Amino acid sequence: MTEPALYDRLGVTYTATRREDPRLAAAIHAALGDAVTVVNVGAGTGSYEPRDRRVVAIEPSQVMIAQRPPDAAPAVIASAEDLPLADASVDAALAVLSDHHWADRARGLAEMRRVARRRAVVFQHDPSVAMHFWLVRDYLPTFARRMQGKRLAEMMAPLGQIELRPVPIPHDCRDGFLGAFWRRPEAYLDPAVRAGISVFALLAEAEVVAAIDALRADLESGTWERRNADILAREDLDLGFRVVVAEYA
Repeated sequence: MTEPALYDRLGVTYTATRREDPRLAAAIHAALGDAVTVVNVGAGTGSYEPRDRRVVAIEPSQVMIAQRPPDAAPAVIASAEDLPLADASVDAALAVLSDHHWADRARGLAEMRRVARRRAVVFQHDPSVAMHFWLVRDYLPTFARRMQGKRLAEMMAPLGQIELRPVPIPHDCRDGFLGAFWRRPEAYLDPAVRAGISVFALLAEAEVVAAIDALRADLESGTWERRNADILAREDLDLGFRVVVAEYA
């Protein structure tokens, strides 16, 4: 399941910085294909849920559920590892940036495969690419070490045969996840931005303080700009984010 304790803490101000980006939503919704019924696993506040399909939202954190908009699908308090749905009962199973917080990712993915008739869709980053993102590479060594040797294709194996579709992140991405501010580094200095990013909540406070102090110093000295000159004019950037699609029928 998504860790309710973590998101009961993060979720208090989650919607202040975590908003659906329409370009990412378009890529995710396209992957759902002709699915009419969709279960959204780790549904959170409802971002990226298609409004033109019948959705069952699964979310363990009541703090997150309380922030779902009035027109969002009703949420069921349950875990990814034990979906309260019958076999092949929905056209598609969806998970958007939630599976890394499940207690047992493999079991949750197997549950998505069990309940989906046609396909499973997961939006997530590939650690083998994401570990080279400047914020991780230069300022978050513990997080970088955690990603070493991990590959998204291997992590998604419980879904069966999959396709990985790259999703470059636009420089003005509206959804404030870890990689969203790749061309706006000053944003990471803002505690409100960091409050909506789970990585900062999971790292030791001393490491976060050291990372932010180092980033601030590099921005003031011009070191960050010199080190990352090759991305400053980019409209989007491949940070390893992928739409994972498994077809079953």
